[in-house]
Amino acid sequence: MESFQVDILAADHTFYSGPCVSLIVPTPHGMYGVMARHSNMIASVAPGELKYTLPGEAPRIAAVSSGLIKVEDGRALILVETAERPEEIDRNRAQRTADAAREAMLQKMSRREYLQTQAQLARTIIRLRVKSHAERLD
Repeated sequence: MESFQVDILAADHTFYSGPCVSLIVPTPHGMYGVMARHSNMIASVAPGELKYTLPGEAPRIAAVSSGLIKVEDGRALILVETAERPEEIDRNRAQRTADAAREAMLQKMSRREYLQTQAQLARTIIRLRVKSHAERLD
């Protein structure tokens, strides 16, 4: 399969930069696939599970937060707040965070606080899903 250059940049580090043969990105409208020679485009990235395949390797997954993807001239650039490999996710800590967010949502709070807590819970659930998915593949 033909490869293309991909750069996945989190706010605080370069998650991956190099060749890629396929990329599946979560968007608000569903999963969006990118391969070599993809047409130019820009889209928003939704929190979710990103899948990418390096030449000659099995697909890899990562938990990503919201951001943007730009495909231009045979290159893909993904800018997200956070990107984590399954081995970087501490299951116990993520579960405690999810439990605390669920508990907080039962308390009286402003709409803004509720939406922030709901977003935190969604991110944590995605992280747990990515961790579980990776463990099933091992």
